[in-house]
Amino acid sequence: MKNWMKIAIGIVVAIVILVVPFASSYNGLVSAESEVDAQWAKVESKLQRRYDLIPNLVNSVKGSMTQEKEVFGKIADARSKLSNASTTDDKVQANNELDSAVSRLLVVVENYPDLKSDKNVQALMDELAGTENRISTERDRYNDAVKTYNNKVKRFPGSIVAKISGFDSKTYFKAVEGAQNAPSVNFDTK
Repeated sequence: MKNWMKIAIGIVVAIVILVVPFASSYNGLVSAESEVDAQWAKVESKLQRRYDLIPNLVNSVKGSMTQEKEVFGKIADARSKLSNASTTDDKVQANNELDSAVSRLLVVVENYPDLKSDKNVQALMDELAGTENRISTERDRYNDAVKTYNNKVKRFPGSIVAKISGFDSKTYFKAVEGAQNAPSVNFDTK
């Protein structure tokens, strides 16, 4: 075998050794990013369900309860911010505000036995509770997908491929500050 053939075969083998892991890492990053995007779409689907449900809930509760106008105003404001949000981070922030407002409304309803016994309010509260559970599940799945993706972006050799190909880390869906504290409801007029 001639020297030039040995050199050519060596170059081809070297290229294959470099290209195969690069292609594999690149394809893994594309798949992981697609999974993050698909999971975010599921989160948005559940958030849309809540967005559509809230006006009905608020209107039903408004008819039975007038003392908590502030809660209704915050829900309307948060819903408006959500409809105007364009980026994922804006949507996360708007949803955190909506979470807070809805949590406060749930506490209000729990504090009023007469309101809880209203069939329309109870049916809508059950729907909202189910929706909130679905949202929580999809958020967890989204964060799992982000973790997998971010690990691929940060680990070798994926980190090199990610840098070259323009793949950046994704942001986790985080709880709003103070979410660990139950909202307080006080109807004292003093």
